[in-house]
Amino acid sequence: MQSGWRPQNGHIEVVCGSMFSGKTEELIRRLRRAQIAKQKVVVFKPKIDNRFHKEKIVSHSNQEIHSIVIKDADEIIQHSVFAQVIGIDEAQFFDNNLIEIVQNLADCGKRVIIAGLDMDYRGIPFEPMPQLLAIAEDISKMHAICMRCGAQANYTYRMTSSKERVVVGAGEVYEARCRHCYEAPDEKDDMKIKDKNSES
Repeated sequence: MQSGWRPQNGHIEVVCGSMFSGKTEELIRRLRRAQIAKQKVVVFKPKIDNRFHKEKIVSHSNQEIHSIVIKDADEIIQHSVFAQVIGIDEAQFFDNNLIEIVQNLADCGKRVIIAGLDMDYRGIPFEPMPQLLAIAEDISKMHAICMRCGAQANYTYRMTSSKERVVVGAGEVYEARCRHCYEAPDEKDDMKIKDKNSES
């Protein structure tokens, strides 16, 4: 056991927000600080997220850090035995098993830093993020800039017609929107119907 490490140091930090809000950038910043302090750091990303790099976590601002690619949250335990700090990106892509796993890791004295979308493209809480927010000791809500009006953005707007909850993409699929510029999928469909009716 390294000097300065105590079981009571364990806790959970959650960085949440819309797309393009700097969640991954903040996660990387905290993990880099831990590495500078010579703490043992291990980082995880879900296999489904292969947008920028197969193995590294990469932010929209091109900051990056090496990670272990996993399919299921259960794999985190076996890779975290000797870690003091654990980073998990895109937590919304994992199932609810992640909740118990991070609880157990924190109870064992590990610092767990999680980043993820708190709402999906419909503006609905994105599990397991609500539960992770509830059990976290530290929460950071990040905000993007609305790509329509420049105000503070809290929503992720999907520009495609797909109804699937999980569609991996970046700027070609999503925009950050503020409350007033955001259109829920149902509202967007209603607007299209109204436009067609007005034309006829």
